[in-house]
Amino acid sequence: MFCIANNKNGLLINEQIKASSVLVIGPNGEQVGVKPLKDALVLANYAGLDLVLMNPNGNPPVAKIMDYNKYRYLKNKKEKENIKRQKANMTETKEFRLSSVIDVGDFETKLRQVTKYLEKGAKIKLTIRFKGRQMSHTELGQDVLIKFAERLSEISVITDAPKLDGRTMTMMLAPKK
Repeated sequence: MFCIANNKNGLLINEQIKASSVLVIGPNGEQVGVKPLKDALVLANYAGLDLVLMNPNGNPPVAKIMDYNKYRYLKNKKEKENIKRQKANMTETKEFRLSSVIDVGDFETKLRQVTKYLEKGAKIKLTIRFKGRQMSHTELGQDVLIKFAERLSEISVITDAPKLDGRTMTMMLAPKK
């Protein structure tokens, strides 16, 4: 017997299987039955495929006749696709704190920093924390947030409008597609 594929995945294939008999599942998913290991290897070899031990802890152990290299390729492809999907969902959120009485220079500096992150594709959370008597003039903070969003309207869109939660007003921006 010869080994068509090599094992890099933790699954035992062909001659690596040490069980005396195995429950064989055919290449199309049909159950062939419990066979001695030698007979199962002959079946796999006759089909030009590998005998892969899928469940070594079963009673009897379960082995499937399949193209192991194709199985490994499809499994790796699926894992890469899942990682890609996770990265798409895991967009970074950056938080920037502003003040309701922010000066022009500070405003411009924050604007440049936020622009860099928006261009990289990050979401931005803008927060204003009101202290003391500033609570009686929350509209000033809202005006600052709206002005900030208007300046970034070419590269971003408001996902959450400014809303007050206790002493904090927040607004979310996302980059335009």
